[in-house]
Amino acid sequence: MVDHLNVSYLYTKRGVYYFSKRVPCDVRSYYKSDRIVICLRTKSNASAVRASKSLYQKLDDYWTSIRLTNMQVPAEHMLVSKPPVNSNSNSPLLSEALSTYLKLKGEGKNKLFVRAANRNIKYVIEVLGNLPINEYSTKDASKFRDFLLNRGLLISSVKRIFSSIRSIINLSISEEGINCINAFSKTYMPENNDVEIRKPIPIKDIRHIQSISREYDDDLRWLIALLSDTGMRLGKSVGLLKSDINLNCEIPHIKLIPHPWRRLKTRGSERCIPLVGASFWACKRILEYNNDSIYAFPRYTSSKECNTNSASAALNKWLKEKLSESYVIHGFRHAFRDRLRDVECPSDIIDQLGGWSLKSVGQGYGRGYDLSKLEKCMFKLS
Repeated sequence: MVDHLNVSYLYTKRGVYYFSKRVPCDVRSYYKSDRIVICLRTKSNASAVRASKSLYQKLDDYWTSIRLTNMQVPAEHMLVSKPPVNSNSNSPLLSEALSTYLKLKGEGKNKLFVRAANRNIKYVIEVLGNLPINEYSTKDASKFRDFLLNRGLLISSVKRIFSSIRSIINLSISEEGINCINAFSKTYMPENNDVEIRKPIPIKDIRHIQSISREYDDDLRWLIALLSDTGMRLGKSVGLLKSDINLNCEIPHIKLIPHPWRRLKTRGSERCIPLVGASFWACKRILEYNNDSIYAFPRYTSSKECNTNSASAALNKWLKEKLSESYVIHGFRHAFRDRLRDVECPSDIIDQLGGWSLKSVGQGYGRGYDLSKLEKCMFKLS
């Protein structure tokens, strides 16, 4: 029996809350049904209301991205370098290449992916015009590079923008079978002097922040404690399932594996990490709470995406308030390697624990070290 509620988009069935929303007509073609129904896996009204608001916002953002993708370039008639009417090129316009890219590669990606692709192509059109992709020249690409640098962007940011544009154009070249060179493929970039060196966090500060985290005892502090004694990347921790955490075994550990909402960087990133100290405490707290979710950090993770950027902003702000403006979350990973060196842990064990790339062919042979060997090194951490 279904019990209908007055709360928008919610109803209960056998005491469990469900989210229900009709798909708008203009995006209906993207769905198999005209209504979305999702079990929220909770009997708590407060949890269901929060989840309902979050789901609605994510759906609304996704539908907006679809509408923007299908929209023609706004005010295209005002572009200075609009391609001439008598152009003989049969190649797609840059805006059309963007549409192809988002159609083929945008499915399943988060809104940041779509937003970045739209923004980067918008920059090109503003500076060079919406031309057929084979009519851009290497001189045009250099002009665009200078435009970005004059706006004060860092070289690393300019490189990311160029990488995105290259991918968008390359896909259309491949799909359309166009015989041309991507003008943005070999643009010279000045030396990258803007790379900020991330400082390892000293052990005294690590112990201090671990102590404060125990006092706060909430999901953000569990995340910091987990990072501090595992050396994991933030995105990998945020995207954990509770089932990835194994405490009821001889050697408590995390089994780090890929998930649809969070991939791993390399094959070596898939690994088991023994839990000691603050990381063991954090995982114990995670399993004791959040019982209505399969995710270790449901605040930032869903079946669609892993919102690492929001987690990074919140944690870095708190870390700078409690320690120093010069520290960032990634500093725990740098410190983790130093701490393992300090206890004379073999370099290949260090690489296995941190998921770092192997330095030699020989290190790739065999199965690596078992959990008991890894745990011995972890217990020695200063």
